[in-house]
Amino acid sequence: MKNFNLLLISICAISLVSCASSGFVYLDYPQEPELVLPQEIGKIAVVNRSLTKEEDKSNKTLESIATGEIAGSDKLASDEAVKGIFDGLQNSNHLKAVIPPTVRIYGTGTRKMPETLSWDKVNEICESANADVLLVLENFDSNSDFVIANAVNQVTSVLETGRTNTRFPRRARVNVRSFWRLYDPQTKTIMDQYQQTYFMDFDLFSGAAPLSALPETAYAAGMDYTNRFFTSYYRVRRDMYKKGKGRDKNQFAAGWRSSEVANWDNAINMWTQVANNRGKSAGRAAHNVAVAYEVKGETDLALEWAQRAYQEFGDKMARDYAKVLLNRKRLEY
Repeated sequence: MKNFNLLLISICAISLVSCASSGFVYLDYPQEPELVLPQEIGKIAVVNRSLTKEEDKSNKTLESIATGEIAGSDKLASDEAVKGIFDGLQNSNHLKAVIPPTVRIYGTGTRKMPETLSWDKVNEICESANADVLLVLENFDSNSDFVIANAVNQVTSVLETGRTNTRFPRRARVNVRSFWRLYDPQTKTIMDQYQQTYFMDFDLFSGAAPLSALPETAYAAGMDYTNRFFTSYYRVRRDMYKKGKGRDKNQFAAGWRSSEVANWDNAINMWTQVANNRGKSAGRAAHNVAVAYEVKGETDLALEWAQRAYQEFGDKMARDYAKVLLNRKRLEY
């Protein structure tokens, strides 16, 4: 795995388990992006290739009727998907979307996959925009379940009752299907091919979906694609001890109360003293110190304390925790 710095982002919550002597903390950890680009890549040219050629417009109109689209709506919506890419990359520290002189080029205009662009064409577009790579919306298609479902309901009502149904659905789902390709002209490789299906639900007003439903869905789909370049997060749970034993139990409890209000520095100080006293609570305290350091994003210190908790005091929870931290460190480098 490529070098990836796994830094702790936030503490979600501290909750108590059923056992009165135990507790746990949930942590949000970053996960490597689905698409990791070389550091030298900074500018991404974006073009819309999902448009229909003039001679194919009649066929596209028939498809629009069959799928409940407004004829020509996909052309406008696909541009919104491209706009979503530009806005989505605003959150990146080093990636930037750029507009080439040629923003739109013809493709199939349907769900049928077009052939890859020639590398001469890719080079031409990238050079015109001073871009490193080229992201192409190869095809784009939309459907709404409202028109189709309503037609089925009306036909069914007429067949069963002899009259149309005056009751309309309250919500409609709009979905867009997009296919994106990312071309690297330097290595002449396709860096990414991604088939995307994106849904959004909308309230109906007077039996009709808002006019903005499709553009909003397309824009959100473009934004969603850019998430492939960004770190995602997953939740992990770390078990801790709530109560100590023997002469240090009051100080141990004070450390726990500090952790409940996210005063981790004070909790570490309390539990470190308990561990150094080497009483009955020493192993539990050392384990809690390890968790506290991980909460603070200090994985090396967390591992040191987890190892100490098991090696010096025989704490079995710390033994398992040390293995988790060792695996975490392997992912960091």
